[in-house]
Amino acid sequence: MNLADFKTIEQILLKNGFSFKKSLGQNFLTDETVCPRMAESVCDSDTGVIEIGPGIGVLTAELGKRAKRVVAIELDERLRTVLPVTLKDFNNIEVIFGDEMKLDLSEIIKQKFNDCKRVCICANLPYYITSPLIMHLLESKLPVESITVMVQKEAAQRLCAKVGTRESGAVTVAVSYYAQAEILFHVGRNSFYPAPNVDSAVIKLTVRNTPPVSVNNEKKFFSLIKACFAQRRKTLVNTVSNTLGIDKEALKAALKAVGLSETVRSEQLTMEQLAKLSNELYKSSKQYI
Repeated sequence: MNLADFKTIEQILLKNGFSFKKSLGQNFLTDETVCPRMAESVCDSDTGVIEIGPGIGVLTAELGKRAKRVVAIELDERLRTVLPVTLKDFNNIEVIFGDEMKLDLSEIIKQKFNDCKRVCICANLPYYITSPLIMHLLESKLPVESITVMVQKEAAQRLCAKVGTRESGAVTVAVSYYAQAEILFHVGRNSFYPAPNVDSAVIKLTVRNTPPVSVNNEKKFFSLIKACFAQRRKTLVNTVSNTLGIDKEALKAALKAVGLSETVRSEQLTMEQLAKLSNELYKSSKQYI
């Protein structure tokens, strides 16, 4: 069954009374070169894969051809009648219906992949949930080797930007703290049905064993990062003071202590400088609660 063929997709969906839901960000891949390329970058015969959002199973099938086992998590209950048809040739694929943000992925990994050498996550994400889901997966500190996702091109550039450049933001810093991010390849809008109004890119986040910097308090570090990029046009002193309510003189003193100008902007700081600033500001757990 060729799931990248428009007529095949149309017949299956019509037979099962399925229509696309704009609210779920559903745009299914129809370019037959994309999914094999994506699957090749994710897994081999020793790999267990969690796929989030299989849709009608185009990528799922390619993963099933290569991985030892695939567990696909789908939110849309209407696909209960579609996926058994599109994935009927695979005995190493299991579909779980539910919200990946609410499911216990650690338990799923423990139960389903105990005989796999490695576990990876793969997804074609709806654009509206890209950053929240990626951060949820990273913050959960799951025992996975990598997270490979297709996202909007602009989001990919932001997620994979170098910390300390104009393209970086709070999510860039957060992703870089947990993983090494890279863009694997770009995907044009005509590779989907229905075609979206933007282009996409496939990115790979290789999960770090340990963070690249040491921080005294992760929660306060990420709170500071969020505040730093809340008002990009302002200096770090102004935006952090406005957002977190920290006294400007205390901020200036902290910047001076780590060798930074009081007029510096957040986007100019490297990961190491941001970590040093956080540690200087939060020398004790009681500071700036």
